[in-house]
Amino acid sequence: MPAHTTHDTADAATPADAVTPAEAVTPAEAVAPLLRGIAVLRRLTEADGGTLSLSELEKATGLARSTVDRVTATLARMGYVRPDGRDVTLAPRLMELGNAYLAALRLPALLSHRADALADELDESVSLAVGDRDGVRFIHQATRRRAMSLSFRIGDLLPAERTAPGPLFATEWTEADWDHWHARRSTDPEDRTFPSVPPRTHATTSSDADFEHRTARAAADGWALDDQLIEPGLVAVSVPVRDPGTGRVTCVASVVSHTSRHTARDLRTTLLPRLRSAVTRMEDDLRTAPPPASDAPPATGLAIWTGASKQELGRDFVESLARGLTVLTAFGEGRASLTLTEVAKATGLARATVRRALITHEHAGLVTQSPDRAFTLTPRVLSLGFPPLSRLTLPQIAQPHLTALAARVNESASLAVLSDSGTEVQYTAQASPSRVMSARIPVGTRLPASATSLGRVLLAHLEEVRAQGYALVDEELEAGLRSIAVPVRDRTGRAVAAVNVAMHAARRTTEACVTEILPELRRTATGIETDLHTAARFTPVPPT
Repeated sequence: MPAHTTHDTADAATPADAVTPAEAVTPAEAVAPLLRGIAVLRRLTEADGGTLSLSELEKATGLARSTVDRVTATLARMGYVRPDGRDVTLAPRLMELGNAYLAALRLPALLSHRADALADELDESVSLAVGDRDGVRFIHQATRRRAMSLSFRIGDLLPAERTAPGPLFATEWTEADWDHWHARRSTDPEDRTFPSVPPRTHATTSSDADFEHRTARAAADGWALDDQLIEPGLVAVSVPVRDPGTGRVTCVASVVSHTSRHTARDLRTTLLPRLRSAVTRMEDDLRTAPPPASDAPPATGLAIWTGASKQELGRDFVESLARGLTVLTAFGEGRASLTLTEVAKATGLARATVRRALITHEHAGLVTQSPDRAFTLTPRVLSLGFPPLSRLTLPQIAQPHLTALAARVNESASLAVLSDSGTEVQYTAQASPSRVMSARIPVGTRLPASATSLGRVLLAHLEEVRAQGYALVDEELEAGLRSIAVPVRDRTGRAVAAVNVAMHAARRTTEACVTEILPELRRTATGIETDLHTAARFTPVPPT
């Protein structure tokens, strides 16, 4: 495949995601549609709310409109984006790519409970971060609910020189790493290619020397400070968590605060000792961790699925893009490092197809190959949609499913959770059809749990409802109002919410509710649960 076929995609990459000069020439065997799909996902990740119009995507990527249409149609078929009129929005299922990286890394699973406990102990935000070339990318956040609090998300990329973890990672940089950093600083002195941080207001070359000095101090001290480098008022102290086998920095733990609570000096004298103690326990956890247990491998029917999708959608489905992205899901816990043959076996794809996909991902910085020819995912996989999606709430996840349900059955659909007291349900999302009379209960409304179908599927002591898996309430809350509800369960099987359809009793009998509405309701709940389970694997999903 000629290299010039990927020029429009390569030009669309921002410097923060860009490859080094040595990697700038696209390999002849790279898959051009896969590079284009990666560019589209990155632009959506950087967009406000993970949403852009098709014309905005065309402008942001430099791709032809017909190409944007085909790429987004393919991503929608995969469940990675959601079309909404002329707009395209990132969808929760895309998080399976970032989940594959985090599962293979194992650090969130092994260390996040220590970070959470430290945050509770100090009543301050605590984060875990990994190095991503000359940047820092978050893999876990334990934040405090305050008016002045952290807004960084899992997967956000920050310039190393403006963080506390950065100097600690830089103590292990090679000469080539420093060259790459200097080149990036010269082309982007104001950090405008890092959407997660405010641009520098006084960008000078003196900051380069300052970072080199801070790195030398970090190497000598074993910790580092951020005294309002990101923005005024934000301070942090960091300590490296070292691999027990190699002694290298595997991640960095940080305590982050505001100057209204702690000065940088306070962090060093008051909180640093407790952070160091927590890091010691983290390193003990790494030392005693059992061997990783392999995740259930991805389905091997990918080739069949993509072939069927191609047959159904025709030229609107880009088979090489779908196969290339799914290659990333071959990795996971117990599958952190895979050979080409192992990836092919896990996905059911031909070795030649997998080889070209891996070459493309390596060029894009998403995978790296070791001297023994094994491949591993890099932190840059998190740049594919993970930051904005990591902040989703359950109502946000459920809303498109409710909208689709309301359109299919032409009745109102709602999501609700049980109140802390267990006596009321609170409506958290709602969708209504365009008809003269429908059941519209505003979001935020609280009703007695025992008198609603939503409440009854959430009340554990109603054995009949639990046995049949749904609740039907016939004109008990209000004359003429009939509703049927099913639970929405989290990854542990616990009912965390309920979804219902409400209608006027004259439109459907109770029998029709069970035969006509219940299957659609269960289909909707399954869709919400699938998205919830993907989104909640490594990030908390607030119920409201």
